[in-house]
Amino acid sequence: QVRLVESGGGLVQPGGSLRLSCQASGFNSDYFVMAWFRQAPGSEREGVSCISSTDRSTLYADVVKGRFTISRDSAKNAVYLEMNNLKPEDAAVYYCATDTEAGLCRDYMLKYSSGMDYWGKGTLVTVSS
Repeated sequence: QVRLVESGGGLVQPGGSLRLSCQASGFNSDYFVMAWFRQAPGSEREGVSCISSTDRSTLYADVVKGRFTISRDSAKNAVYLEMNNLKPEDAAVYYCATDTEAGLCRDYMLKYSSGMDYWGKGTLVTVSS
């Protein structure tokens, strides 16, 4: 069965950094688009970043561009999200997801979370002084 398990969340001060991990199993994540989404209390789920399988190209939401970096390790069947210079507005539950019908990230994939096929349960990131 396809499974995605996130880890690495926690409490960090503004300006700090965290590295989130997404461990995939039941399928080879290297063949497909992988993405990170987040959802804060009272807000809609929003796309954060996406990484392609075909050419390893990446996409980022404007609000995290320059601060976050997505990467993948095919040998470990895992995806990562390095988050730097964290802000209070970054606090949210972060979810790993995949689109098993695509190998190339497109802008619309971060706009519409319903396009993803499988989701992890999420990991909580808290940014506070």
